[in-house]
Amino acid sequence: MTSYEPQEPQVERVEHADAPEHADTPGRPDAPERPDTPEHLDVLIVGAGLSGIGAGRYLRLGHPARSFAILEARGASGGTWDLFRYPGIRSDSDLYTFGYEFKPWRDRESIADASRVLAYLRETATENGLDAHIRHHHKVVSAAWSSATARWTVGVERTDPTTGASERFDLTAGWIFCATGYYRYDEGYTPHFEGRDRFRGQIVHPQHWPEDLDHRGKRVVVVGSGATAVTLVPAMADDTAHITMLQRTPTYIVPVPKEDKLARLLRAALGDERGHAVTRRKNIARQQLVWGFARRFPTATRKLIRAANARLLPAGFPVDEHFNPPYDPWDQRLCAVPDGDLFKAISAGKASVVTDRIATFTEDGILLRSGRELPADIVVTATGLNIQLFGGMRLTVDGTDVSPADSLVHRGTMLSGIPNLNVAIGYTNASWTLKIGLLCTYVCRVLAHMDRHGHDTAWPESEPGLATRPMLDFGAGYVRRALDMLPKQGPDAPWVTSTSYRSDRKLLDRAEVADGHLRFSGPATRTERPRRSVAAS
Repeated sequence: MTSYEPQEPQVERVEHADAPEHADTPGRPDAPERPDTPEHLDVLIVGAGLSGIGAGRYLRLGHPARSFAILEARGASGGTWDLFRYPGIRSDSDLYTFGYEFKPWRDRESIADASRVLAYLRETATENGLDAHIRHHHKVVSAAWSSATARWTVGVERTDPTTGASERFDLTAGWIFCATGYYRYDEGYTPHFEGRDRFRGQIVHPQHWPEDLDHRGKRVVVVGSGATAVTLVPAMADDTAHITMLQRTPTYIVPVPKEDKLARLLRAALGDERGHAVTRRKNIARQQLVWGFARRFPTATRKLIRAANARLLPAGFPVDEHFNPPYDPWDQRLCAVPDGDLFKAISAGKASVVTDRIATFTEDGILLRSGRELPADIVVTATGLNIQLFGGMRLTVDGTDVSPADSLVHRGTMLSGIPNLNVAIGYTNASWTLKIGLLCTYVCRVLAHMDRHGHDTAWPESEPGLATRPMLDFGAGYVRRALDMLPKQGPDAPWVTSTSYRSDRKLLDRAEVADGHLRFSGPATRTERPRRSVAAS
């Protein structure tokens, strides 16, 4: 039992899995009339993806009298699950933990493809009365905090979906919940490739997959070895002449069952609600045990993963060359392959793995530093993402530009010196949504505390001299490339970014809101402005 108890709203339940498109349609409030004075919202949620829909649900239950809107820059809800369209896109976490705690996952497969995840998200929005709160084609470009008025003035750009014309306007908000994730939606990361311009084939990035791309009978090279690459290769293998995963460095790849048979038995015995809850607890415990074991016993974990790989690969396959990373398990995120589909494609001779570096593109493929040439008609650059916090919006506090990198993260969601704003960042070592649910509950607790005590402003304030490190203390390339943009974390709670669901339950769900680091003010107590402070790293 948590210290925050929302009440269920009276909304119609949707029993079918065919969710609405959630794009602009006549009658939707995507283009409200502009009054002479800016519209004011008690809470502005930025982003209508997994985190934003969850935030809307928790807010609507916990604070039904508060006005709010969910602004979405794109023309449809679903975030990542609507943006990415490459073959085979799926979750790499089980949906009992990747899905919401409050909404059972009813599908037979626990590792689900994007269409099922998207339908689940949109159904959640409809069931919880959020459709009318989502405004599509609304991009937040700036947010300016005023301590005098205790509110944000938010610059919004709305694009007409029919004509493409855009308009700029302001609204104000008492609180901003940034549910934009942490990567750029408009571009992925592609490193410089020598000779790229002379390649006569097609080069595509998974983040911008062409609808008309025909890979049937083609020779395909997928550059990369992360989650996207290991998804693409088996998904395309049956239709290509041959597909090759070209990697500079191996990744830990773990086969997982696509279907959780015990979950199915639990649902049959206990019903959807209780069966989902028990399965969720089981899978949370398993995730934490696997991660904890890997960090404590990296050598043993490496051997176990290697044995699982070797068992699914052909006899004599060079496992250590292609599936033995030079780093310990969970120094970077492990990749999951449902039912070992990548290994099956390799064993069938439809796919192969090459570990080497690119010397240059040629007219007909890729020349490697080893001197080997990989012929290709299509090259897929599954080379990663670009990090961007807050959806790229410009932040100012009392007229001064602020950067997330100048702040310490408080309880994994608020930033020191930035009032009435939080960012939703999930786990990297477990299902993203596990943390998002805790963050949503915590923000609702902060708002309730402010109501009880007559406050309208809350901001974390750190003590000087704390040793710091990046908020995302993770070895992935996309994180290393963005270290100068990321907030910092401290050595101890509440300034540490926890990677443990159990620890976060204490930090976010049970600990007192007024922890001595979170400062408050209101009309009767407005004696100072939020102080910008971050310890030297």
